[in-house]
Amino acid sequence: MTKSKLFSGESKNIEYKVTVPDKSEKYMKTVVAFANGGGGRIVFGVDDKTLKIVGMDAENIFKIMDAITNAISDACEPRIRPEVTLQPVIQCGVFKGTDRAYFVDRREFEGSIQEQVDAAFQYVLEKINLGMKIQGIYRQDVYELPPDSVRELIANAVVHRSYLEQGNIQVAIFEDRLEVTSPGMLLNNVSIQKMKEGYSKPRNPAIARAFAYMKIIEKWGTGIPRMIRECREYGLPEPKLIDFEGDFRVNMYRKSEREFGVNAKTTQTHQTTQTHQAIRDNILKLSEDDKTILTIVHDRPAMTQKEYALELGWTVDRVKYYLRKMKTQQIIKRVGSSHNGYWELLIDMEK
Repeated sequence: MTKSKLFSGESKNIEYKVTVPDKSEKYMKTVVAFANGGGGRIVFGVDDKTLKIVGMDAENIFKIMDAITNAISDACEPRIRPEVTLQPVIQCGVFKGTDRAYFVDRREFEGSIQEQVDAAFQYVLEKINLGMKIQGIYRQDVYELPPDSVRELIANAVVHRSYLEQGNIQVAIFEDRLEVTSPGMLLNNVSIQKMKEGYSKPRNPAIARAFAYMKIIEKWGTGIPRMIRECREYGLPEPKLIDFEGDFRVNMYRKSEREFGVNAKTTQTHQTTQTHQAIRDNILKLSEDDKTILTIVHDRPAMTQKEYALELGWTVDRVKYYLRKMKTQQIIKRVGSSHNGYWELLIDMEK
Protein backbone atom coordinates (compact mmCIF):
# COMPACT_ATOMS: atom_id res chain seq x y z
CA MET A 1 0.00 0.00 0.00
CA THR A 2 1.42 3.38 -0.98
CA LYS A 3 2.11 6.00 1.67
CA SER A 4 -0.31 8.49 0.09
CA LYS A 5 -3.15 5.94 0.19
CA LEU A 6 -2.30 4.88 3.74
CA PHE A 7 -2.66 8.45 5.03
CA SER A 8 -5.55 9.55 2.82
CA GLY A 9 -8.20 8.95 5.51
CA GLU A 10 -10.03 6.13 7.25
CA SER A 11 -11.86 3.59 5.12
CA LYS A 12 -13.24 0.05 5.34
CA ASN A 13 -9.70 -1.32 5.61
CA ILE A 14 -7.77 1.55 7.30
CA GLU A 15 -8.27 2.80 10.85
CA TYR A 16 -6.21 5.37 12.77
CA LYS A 17 -5.41 5.55 16.46
CA VAL A 18 -3.46 8.33 18.18
CA THR A 19 -1.81 5.88 20.57
CA VAL A 20 -1.86 2.21 21.51
CA PRO A 21 -4.65 1.71 24.09
CA ASP A 22 -3.65 0.22 27.44
CA LYS A 23 -6.33 -2.43 26.92
CA SER A 24 -5.96 -4.38 23.69
CA GLU A 25 -9.73 -5.03 23.63
CA LYS A 26 -10.16 -1.48 22.36
CA TYR A 27 -8.62 -2.37 18.99
CA MET A 28 -9.24 -6.13 18.95
CA LYS A 29 -12.74 -5.75 17.42
CA THR A 30 -11.18 -3.93 14.49
CA VAL A 31 -8.56 -6.66 14.11
CA VAL A 32 -11.25 -9.36 14.02
CA ALA A 33 -13.34 -7.36 11.55
CA PHE A 34 -10.36 -6.95 9.22
CA ALA A 35 -9.47 -10.65 9.53
CA ASN A 36 -13.04 -11.69 8.67
CA GLY A 37 -13.16 -9.32 5.72
CA GLY A 38 -10.59 -8.43 3.10
CA GLY A 39 -7.85 -7.50 5.55
CA GLY A 40 -6.83 -4.04 6.67
CA ARG A 41 -4.42 -1.87 8.61
CA ILE A 42 -4.57 -0.13 11.96
CA VAL A 43 -2.21 2.83 11.92
CA PHE A 44 -1.07 3.92 15.37
CA GLY A 45 0.34 7.39 15.92
CA VAL A 46 -2.14 9.22 13.64
CA ASP A 47 -5.02 11.45 14.79
CA ASP A 48 -8.17 10.06 13.15
CA LYS A 49 -9.84 13.51 13.12
CA THR A 50 -7.07 15.73 11.76
CA LEU A 51 -4.93 13.00 10.06
CA LYS A 52 -1.96 14.60 11.81
CA ILE A 53 0.95 12.22 12.31
CA VAL A 54 1.83 12.42 16.01
CA GLY A 55 4.25 9.49 16.00
CA MET A 56 5.13 6.88 18.61
CA ASP A 57 7.56 6.56 21.50
CA ALA A 58 10.78 5.71 19.64
CA GLU A 59 12.48 4.64 22.87
CA ASN A 60 10.03 1.77 23.39
CA ILE A 61 8.89 1.14 19.82
CA PHE A 62 10.02 -2.51 19.65
CA LYS A 63 8.42 -3.29 23.01
CA ILE A 64 5.17 -1.74 21.76
CA MET A 65 5.30 -3.68 18.48
CA ASP A 66 5.95 -6.94 20.30
CA ALA A 67 3.07 -6.25 22.74
CA ILE A 68 0.64 -5.65 19.86
CA THR A 69 1.75 -8.83 18.09
CA ASN A 70 1.41 -10.95 21.23
CA ALA A 71 -1.96 -9.42 22.19
CA ILE A 72 -3.48 -10.22 18.80
CA SER A 73 -1.96 -13.71 18.59
CA ASP A 74 -3.10 -14.61 22.11
CA ALA A 75 -6.62 -13.17 21.90
CA CYS A 76 -7.87 -14.51 18.58
CA GLU A 77 -8.95 -18.03 17.66
CA PRO A 78 -8.26 -19.23 15.04
CA ARG A 79 -4.94 -17.50 15.52
CA ILE A 80 -4.25 -14.28 13.65
CA ARG A 81 -0.64 -13.47 12.86
CA PRO A 82 -0.40 -9.72 12.29
CA GLU A 83 2.39 -7.95 10.44
CA VAL A 84 3.43 -5.11 12.75
CA THR A 85 5.81 -2.64 11.11
CA LEU A 86 7.13 0.90 11.27
CA GLN A 87 5.76 2.93 8.36
CA PRO A 88 8.80 4.83 7.00
CA VAL A 89 10.27 3.33 3.84
CA ILE A 90 13.75 3.24 2.37
CA GLN A 91 13.93 4.78 -1.09
CA CYS A 92 16.62 3.43 -3.42
CA GLY A 93 17.64 4.65 -6.84
CA VAL A 94 20.31 4.51 -9.52
CA PHE A 95 21.14 7.75 -11.33
CA LYS A 96 22.88 8.45 -14.60
CA GLY A 97 26.06 10.41 -14.10
CA THR A 98 26.94 12.16 -10.85
CA ASP A 99 23.76 14.13 -10.09
CA ARG A 100 20.02 13.46 -9.66
CA ALA A 101 18.93 14.73 -13.06
CA TYR A 102 18.08 11.31 -14.57
CA PHE A 103 16.85 8.12 -12.94
CA VAL A 104 18.02 4.78 -14.32
CA ASP A 105 16.10 2.73 -11.75
CA ARG A 106 14.25 3.32 -8.49
CA ARG A 107 12.56 1.25 -5.79
CA GLU A 108 10.83 1.77 -2.45
CA PHE A 109 11.10 -0.88 0.23
CA GLU A 110 8.39 -1.25 2.86
CA GLY A 111 7.85 -3.71 5.70
CA SER A 112 9.67 -3.94 9.01
CA ILE A 113 12.84 -1.88 9.39
CA GLN A 114 14.89 -5.09 9.38
CA GLU A 115 13.33 -6.11 6.06
CA GLN A 116 13.94 -2.65 4.63
CA VAL A 117 17.63 -2.72 5.61
CA ASP A 118 18.10 -6.18 4.06
CA ALA A 119 16.21 -5.23 0.88
CA ALA A 120 18.12 -1.97 0.42
CA PHE A 121 21.41 -3.78 1.03
CA GLN A 122 20.59 -6.43 -1.59
CA TYR A 123 19.53 -3.68 -3.99
CA VAL A 124 22.94 -2.01 -3.69
CA LEU A 125 24.78 -5.31 -4.22
CA GLU A 126 22.75 -5.95 -7.38
CA LYS A 127 23.55 -2.52 -8.81
CA ILE A 128 27.26 -2.07 -8.04
CA ASN A 129 30.06 -3.81 -9.92
CA LEU A 130 31.20 -7.31 -9.04
CA GLY A 131 34.69 -8.31 -10.08
CA MET A 132 37.07 -11.10 -9.12
CA LYS A 133 40.52 -11.76 -7.83
CA ILE A 134 42.63 -14.89 -7.78
CA GLN A 135 43.76 -16.02 -4.34
CA GLY A 136 46.07 -18.97 -4.62
CA ILE A 137 44.31 -21.39 -6.98
CA TYR A 138 40.84 -20.09 -6.14
CA ARG A 139 38.75 -17.36 -7.72
CA GLN A 140 37.10 -14.97 -5.28
CA ASP A 141 34.24 -12.61 -6.18
CA VAL A 142 34.83 -9.07 -4.94
CA TYR A 143 32.39 -6.17 -4.87
CA GLU A 144 33.74 -2.74 -5.69
CA LEU A 145 32.52 -1.50 -2.27
CA PRO A 146 33.01 -3.36 1.04
CA PRO A 147 29.65 -5.15 1.60
CA ASP A 148 29.81 -5.13 5.41
CA SER A 149 30.30 -1.37 5.42
CA VAL A 150 27.46 -0.85 2.93
CA ARG A 151 25.08 -2.84 5.13
CA GLU A 152 26.10 -1.07 8.33
CA LEU A 153 25.86 2.32 6.59
CA ILE A 154 22.20 1.63 5.69
CA ALA A 155 21.45 0.19 9.15
CA ASN A 156 23.04 3.21 10.84
CA ALA A 157 20.78 5.48 8.81
CA VAL A 158 17.78 3.68 10.34
CA VAL A 159 19.22 3.86 13.87
CA HIS A 160 20.15 7.54 13.73
CA ARG A 161 17.33 9.02 11.64
CA SER A 162 14.72 11.32 13.19
CA TYR A 163 11.28 9.73 13.06
CA LEU A 164 9.77 13.14 13.81
CA GLU A 165 11.04 14.53 10.49
CA GLN A 166 9.16 14.15 7.23
CA GLY A 167 10.92 12.21 4.51
CA ASN A 168 12.57 8.82 4.15
CA ILE A 169 16.02 7.35 4.12
CA GLN A 170 17.42 7.56 0.59
CA VAL A 171 20.03 5.23 -0.87
CA ALA A 172 21.31 6.69 -4.15
CA ILE A 173 23.85 5.10 -6.48
CA PHE A 174 25.76 7.40 -8.85
CA GLU A 175 28.59 6.63 -11.26
CA ASP A 176 31.13 7.89 -8.74
CA ARG A 177 29.58 7.17 -5.32
CA LEU A 178 27.02 5.52 -3.06
CA GLU A 179 25.06 8.16 -1.15
CA VAL A 180 22.96 7.38 1.96
CA THR A 181 20.86 10.21 3.39
CA SER A 182 18.75 10.07 6.56
CA PRO A 183 16.35 12.71 7.99
CA GLY A 184 17.60 14.56 11.06
CA MET A 185 20.80 16.48 11.71
CA LEU A 186 23.44 15.35 14.21
CA LEU A 187 22.48 15.44 17.88
CA ASN A 188 24.03 17.97 20.26
CA ASN A 189 27.60 17.16 21.31
CA VAL A 190 28.03 14.87 18.29
CA SER A 191 30.45 16.02 15.61
CA ILE A 192 31.76 14.44 12.45
CA GLN A 193 35.26 14.32 13.91
CA LYS A 194 33.98 12.53 17.02
CA MET A 195 32.16 10.00 14.82
CA LYS A 196 35.38 9.27 12.92
CA GLU A 197 37.05 8.61 16.27
CA GLY A 198 34.35 6.11 17.29
CA TYR A 199 31.97 8.29 19.32
CA SER A 200 28.33 7.23 19.02
CA LYS A 201 25.11 8.66 20.47
CA PRO A 202 22.15 6.89 18.81
CA ARG A 203 19.03 8.97 18.32
CA ASN A 204 16.97 5.79 18.71
CA PRO A 205 18.71 3.71 21.40
CA ALA A 206 16.01 1.01 21.44
CA ILE A 207 16.54 0.34 17.72
CA ALA A 208 20.32 0.49 18.22
CA ARG A 209 20.13 -2.12 20.99
CA ALA A 210 17.89 -4.36 18.89
CA PHE A 211 20.13 -4.09 15.82
CA ALA A 212 23.25 -4.72 17.92
CA TYR A 213 21.57 -7.74 19.52
CA MET A 214 20.75 -9.06 16.04
CA LYS A 215 24.35 -8.31 14.96
CA ILE A 216 23.16 -5.93 12.24
CA ILE A 217 25.38 -3.17 13.64
CA GLU A 218 28.17 -2.84 16.18
CA LYS A 219 26.99 -1.28 19.42
CA TRP A 220 30.02 0.67 20.50
CA GLY A 221 30.48 3.21 17.72
CA THR A 222 32.93 1.18 15.66
CA GLY A 223 30.91 1.40 12.43
CA ILE A 224 32.31 4.65 11.02
CA PRO A 225 36.00 3.95 11.87
CA ARG A 226 35.66 0.45 10.41
CA MET A 227 34.00 1.78 7.24
CA ILE A 228 36.87 4.25 6.79
CA ARG A 229 39.42 1.48 7.33
CA GLU A 230 37.70 -0.95 4.94
CA CYS A 231 37.46 1.69 2.21
CA ARG A 232 41.17 2.36 2.64
CA GLU A 233 41.87 -1.37 2.34
CA TYR A 234 39.79 -1.44 -0.86
CA GLY A 235 41.90 1.39 -2.26
CA LEU A 236 38.95 3.80 -2.12
CA PRO A 237 38.89 7.44 -1.00
CA GLU A 238 37.79 8.12 2.57
CA PRO A 239 33.96 8.34 2.83
CA LYS A 240 32.59 11.84 3.28
CA LEU A 241 30.23 12.60 6.19
CA ILE A 242 27.95 15.60 5.64
CA ASP A 243 25.63 17.33 8.14
CA PHE A 244 23.38 19.72 6.25
CA GLU A 245 19.91 21.32 6.19
CA GLY A 246 18.34 18.98 8.72
CA ASP A 247 19.66 15.77 7.12
CA PHE A 248 22.77 13.66 7.48
CA ARG A 249 24.54 12.07 4.53
CA VAL A 250 27.44 9.68 3.97
CA ASN A 251 29.11 9.35 0.57
CA MET A 252 31.09 6.19 -0.17
CA TYR A 253 33.11 6.67 -3.34
CA ARG A 254 33.39 4.14 -6.16
CA LYS A 255 36.25 3.36 -8.51
CA SER A 256 35.86 3.98 -12.22
CA GLU A 257 35.26 0.90 -14.37
CA ARG A 258 38.78 1.21 -15.73
CA GLU A 259 40.24 1.28 -12.22
CA PHE A 260 38.04 -1.59 -11.03
CA GLY A 261 38.95 -3.86 -13.96
CA VAL A 262 37.64 -4.88 -17.37
CA ASN A 263 35.57 -7.72 -15.90
CA ALA A 264 33.71 -5.45 -13.49
CA LYS A 265 30.74 -4.53 -15.64
CA THR A 266 28.09 -7.22 -15.96
CA THR A 267 24.55 -7.48 -17.14
CA GLN A 268 21.77 -7.21 -14.57
CA THR A 269 20.88 -10.92 -14.87
CA HIS A 270 24.46 -12.11 -14.60
CA GLN A 271 25.17 -9.75 -11.73
CA THR A 272 22.12 -10.95 -9.78
CA THR A 273 23.25 -14.55 -10.26
CA GLN A 274 26.71 -13.68 -8.97
CA THR A 275 25.13 -11.88 -6.00
CA HIS A 276 23.23 -15.01 -5.00
CA GLN A 277 26.40 -17.10 -5.45
CA ALA A 278 28.32 -14.71 -3.24
CA ILE A 279 25.65 -15.03 -0.57
CA ARG A 280 25.89 -18.80 -0.68
CA ASP A 281 29.69 -18.52 -0.43
CA ASN A 282 29.20 -16.63 2.84
CA ILE A 283 27.05 -19.34 4.46
CA LEU A 284 30.08 -20.55 6.39
CA LYS A 285 30.19 -17.13 8.10
CA LEU A 286 26.85 -17.62 9.86
CA SER A 287 26.60 -16.10 13.32
CA GLU A 288 25.65 -18.16 16.37
CA ASP A 289 22.12 -16.70 16.25
CA ASP A 290 21.87 -17.64 12.56
CA LYS A 291 22.85 -21.21 13.41
CA THR A 292 20.39 -21.30 16.32
CA ILE A 293 17.38 -20.39 14.17
CA LEU A 294 18.50 -22.72 11.36
CA THR A 295 18.86 -25.62 13.79
CA ILE A 296 15.35 -25.24 15.17
CA VAL A 297 13.92 -24.76 11.66
CA HIS A 298 15.70 -27.95 10.60
CA ASP A 299 14.41 -29.90 13.61
CA ARG A 300 10.88 -28.43 13.74
CA PRO A 301 10.00 -26.88 10.37
CA ALA A 302 6.25 -26.63 10.99
CA MET A 303 6.37 -24.63 14.23
CA THR A 304 4.93 -21.10 14.31
CA GLN A 305 7.03 -17.99 14.88
CA LYS A 306 5.57 -17.62 18.36
CA GLU A 307 6.43 -21.25 19.17
CA TYR A 308 9.99 -20.69 17.96
CA ALA A 309 10.17 -17.62 20.21
CA LEU A 310 8.93 -19.55 23.25
CA GLU A 311 11.30 -22.43 22.56
CA LEU A 312 14.34 -20.17 22.17
CA GLY A 313 13.40 -17.58 24.78
CA TRP A 314 13.45 -14.89 22.09
CA THR A 315 10.94 -12.20 21.20
CA VAL A 316 8.67 -12.83 18.22
CA ASP A 317 10.20 -9.85 16.38
CA ARG A 318 13.67 -11.34 16.80
CA VAL A 319 12.50 -14.67 15.35
CA LYS A 320 10.82 -12.84 12.45
CA TYR A 321 14.02 -10.94 11.71
CA TYR A 322 16.20 -14.05 11.45
CA LEU A 323 13.64 -15.99 9.40
CA ARG A 324 13.39 -13.09 6.95
CA LYS A 325 17.15 -12.74 6.87
CA MET A 326 17.61 -16.44 6.05
CA LYS A 327 14.84 -16.26 3.46
CA THR A 328 16.38 -13.18 1.82
CA GLN A 329 19.75 -14.95 1.64
CA GLN A 330 18.06 -17.98 0.04
CA ILE A 331 19.07 -20.25 2.91
CA ILE A 332 15.46 -21.21 3.73
CA LYS A 333 12.15 -20.96 1.93
CA ARG A 334 8.52 -21.08 2.98
CA VAL A 335 6.40 -23.92 1.60
CA GLY A 336 2.63 -23.47 1.83
CA SER A 337 0.68 -20.77 3.65
CA SER A 338 1.67 -18.88 6.79
CA HIS A 339 -0.95 -20.87 8.74
CA ASN A 340 -0.46 -24.41 7.42
CA GLY A 341 2.94 -24.37 5.75
CA TYR A 342 6.47 -25.19 6.87
CA TRP A 343 10.05 -24.02 6.39
CA GLU A 344 12.47 -25.85 4.12
CA LEU A 345 16.26 -25.54 4.36
CA LEU A 346 18.10 -24.94 1.09
CA ILE A 347 21.53 -25.81 2.53
CA ASP A 348 23.06 -28.93 3.98
CA MET A 349 23.34 -28.46 7.76
CA GLU A 350 26.05 -31.12 7.90
CA LYS A 351 28.51 -28.94 5.97
